[in-house]
Amino acid sequence: MKKQITDWLITEDHQYVAQAGRVNTLDLVVDHGDGAKIWDVDGNQYIDLLASAASVNVGHNNSEVQKAIQEQSQNLIHYISGYFYNEPAIKLAKRLAELAPGNTPKKVSFSTSGSEAAEAIVKFARAYTNRPYIITFSNSWHGTTMGAASLSAIDPNMHRNIGPLVGDVIHIPYPDQIHNHDDAEGTQSFEFLQELVKHDIPADQIAAIIIEPIQGDAGIIKAPVKYMNKLYQFCHTNGILFCTDEINQGFGRSGKMWSLDHFNLEPDIMAVGKALASGMPLSAVIGKAPIMDSLQAPANATTTAANPICCAAALATIDYIERHHLPERSKELGEYVKAIIEPWNSEFDSIVDIRMIGLNGGIELNSDELAHKISQYVFEHGVIMITTMGNILRFQPPLVISKDELTQALNTVHDAFTNLK
Repeated sequence: MKKQITDWLITEDHQYVAQAGRVNTLDLVVDHGDGAKIWDVDGNQYIDLLASAASVNVGHNNSEVQKAIQEQSQNLIHYISGYFYNEPAIKLAKRLAELAPGNTPKKVSFSTSGSEAAEAIVKFARAYTNRPYIITFSNSWHGTTMGAASLSAIDPNMHRNIGPLVGDVIHIPYPDQIHNHDDAEGTQSFEFLQELVKHDIPADQIAAIIIEPIQGDAGIIKAPVKYMNKLYQFCHTNGILFCTDEINQGFGRSGKMWSLDHFNLEPDIMAVGKALASGMPLSAVIGKAPIMDSLQAPANATTTAANPICCAAALATIDYIERHHLPERSKELGEYVKAIIEPWNSEFDSIVDIRMIGLNGGIELNSDELAHKISQYVFEHGVIMITTMGNILRFQPPLVISKDELTQALNTVHDAFTNLK
């Protein structure tokens, strides 16, 4: 592959861009994209199995999203939503309130990033309950701003040298039935929570429990149904808000519109972002109306929140997802992929586990080094597939990817295992 322009630009980047803002994975300088493919600045083509970290579910350069952006940009690029109204934001708020799980009336508060949305959950939960403590889970990723990093517990570099963090945030074990084979129902994790409130943090001091029903960056780990039901009941019995982070898993990624839909539960508050506006800087918290009315302006107002171009992109994105039945397509293609790769479990000793929920998977290996070598191999052969947690190959392609593209990409991954085992 040609890499002359790429090498020059990356050298420039390393000179002028702080390393804290980039997780170094592959030497890729993206130039343009179409559907499930992208091209670098040297003209090399790749099948994308990352979808910009699950933010372009409707595909790169989706023509309907492009049209919405172009039309809105001709009318208004931006005016501060903290002071005034714009029609795309009002329409989008209604759409999201109606789209969220459950029948309770909802309201929406906009931000620009998933990190801000996660922090907003803390604000609204503490204001509504008048309680200080927030509980999140091990291996969670909620963002990297100060509050969101405090909620997260997946990488020590998110906390290193920036303390003190936001206080009264407690991390408890995630009910990981994949790696804790003796606890398939999450009993031990729930007992840890019960012991916590019995001996340390009183339940009546906990404002919210924030959970990813399916942990994305942890390698696609789904909580057990019985655990989620017990957690939901525990929250409601004790006046604790049951909150979910759908930033990575929302908008069809897991084969349903929301990952919480796998459990048939209704959150008190949920955070959305990433795929909401096809990667445009927009996020939101959607919560039950009385909770969202607990804060007064300007407690969650920012200058660029609810940007009209971003909101227009989000409306077009949701239209496309619904009209083309992308959650159902994600489920169908996920089963197609699963049938291809599950036999690899017995073919390659290096594979520890394969998980696939919709077009949403993790291939866990017994070696960080091998995982990175496979990621590099497939990249050099025209496929983008990065690692997470060091030893897990992350599989989250655009939901519009074709079967032919999937087959071609998976053949390349199989070749990598064959050649590197």
